Amino acid sequence: MTKPLDPEMFDPLCPSDLVPFRVGDKWAGMIIQCLEDGPRRFSELRVPLRNITSKVLTQSLRALERDGFIVRTVHARPARHVEYELTSLGRSLLDLLDAARTWAEAHLDELIDAHEAHHPPTEPANTPPYSRPDTSS
Repeated sequence: MTKPLDPEMFDPLCPSDLVPFRVGDKWAGMIIQCLEDGPRRFSELRVPLRNITSKVLTQSLRALERDGFIVRTVHARPARHVEYELTSLGRSLLDLLDAARTWAEAHLDELIDAHEAHHPPTEPANTPPYSRPDTSS
């Protein structure tokens, strides 16, 4: 039995759009991390990925399956349900994603500065609101 996913796993203000490299689409790295501890149902993935729509989650899962990073298994009994699980290829990305996250955290201020330099506050509100972490404590 896998442990339940933490609903606070991903900060809604996480500046993942600032990281200059990605595996797949915007959500792929987060989906892979959600599957690190074992198979998950679609509804379980929606908990930590609360800002993703069902349509986009479905598209991301299909792309990850197509690329060989996850496998989709349909269980007929006792009640029909579908689970997603990392393949060995998908699991091989976990260390890379951890390294990318560590790098992004170390360079967060620089990434935010660069983003703000090209997206001044007068632009439309469709750009994500990034905030610097509180380091005063």
